[in-house]
Amino acid sequence: MLPSEKAFAAAVSALGIENKDKVIIYDGKGIFSAARVWWMFRVFGHDKVWVLDGGLPQWRASGYEVETSASGDAILKVMKASDVIEKVYQGQPVAPISFTTNFRPHLVWSLEQVKYNIEDRKYQHIDARGKARFDGAVPEPRKGIRSGHVPGSKCIPFNEVLNDRKELLDSNELAKRFEKEGISLDSPVVASCGTGVTACILALGLHRLGKCDVAVYDGSWTEWGAQSDTPVDVSASAT
Repeated sequence: MLPSEKAFAAAVSALGIENKDKVIIYDGKGIFSAARVWWMFRVFGHDKVWVLDGGLPQWRASGYEVETSASGDAILKVMKASDVIEKVYQGQPVAPISFTTNFRPHLVWSLEQVKYNIEDRKYQHIDARGKARFDGAVPEPRKGIRSGHVPGSKCIPFNEVLNDRKELLDSNELAKRFEKEGISLDSPVVASCGTGVTACILALGLHRLGKCDVAVYDGSWTEWGAQSDTPVDVSASAT
């Protein structure tokens, strides 16, 4: 789940990142968790943030230099960031915070907002989980979570907006994939997934198409499917 504003600001400050800085995010899978970090920076008001397309694998494949071990300074910063997060949640004082947040509530949705949208249908709801999970044809990987999907939502598995190199599809191919599912760039969108991570990949893809206001349901299916009173649909083939 999304950290508190104070926890995020304290951790980012401990890493030595300031509001004036440009931030590039990458991960070891191509595009996966990097999109989630990108989204969090944007939620807390920092727009000078980018994702390295293809991540570390494509950086290496392109022949660029890599370091085989983190510097002592980097390790200390990561340890400090972890420590200050714990202190914030325990109500303990932390070092001066140099990063200022500007929370954007329209980019992060709650369970109640998703419930309301089932009737209102103002937002197009897209789910980044695999089709079998969306259809309710297979059990969820986490115990106690029902199978299926939010009524009215549409399935666009996150891997279908990536190419074989785990880079985002180009703009034309991205547009075709969203259009195939009936998603209009002229109407608002909220994205979800299993835990709020891969939904951010869909948000990143739509951002490439110029749609910069995509919300993410942070609790996603792990929260929705665990409730006893949330409506769940399954596809006919799964019943």
